[in-house]
Amino acid sequence: MATPHLEYHLQLLQHLRTILAALGEAEQVPEESHALFLERFDELLTLLPQDPLESQYLGQDLICQVIQRYPQIAHLVPRDLLWFFAGDCLHFMPDEELALYQQLEERRYEAEQADEPFDWNQEKQLLSFSGHDSSH
Repeated sequence: MATPHLEYHLQLLQHLRTILAALGEAEQVPEESHALFLERFDELLTLLPQDPLESQYLGQDLICQVIQRYPQIAHLVPRDLLWFFAGDCLHFMPDEELALYQQLEERRYEAEQADEPFDWNQEKQLLSFSGHDSSH
């Protein structure tokens, strides 16, 4: 069973998948390679809940490809996905944002250890407003 944290990121991936599909429907990208890319994206959506660790590299690869292949929608890629998949995805995040997400991850870990509920979005907003001048 997927954790709430994993479920949240699956929802973000699903949202990004919708944006990618719309891009293809608007005929803004080469159809054949786009269709193959969407197939790989769907593969990630299937594999991630089954084996999150095994899917990590595929996720990194696909998120980086979204930014590189589709620069017109790079700003629509949820920042949480960059952090979630980490690795090369982190190159697309400024240092201040990395620091914010590091704090967020530490809070999530502490809540898990104390067996307390953790609301990723709420904590992110709290951290963003408390001293971080972030636009995301």
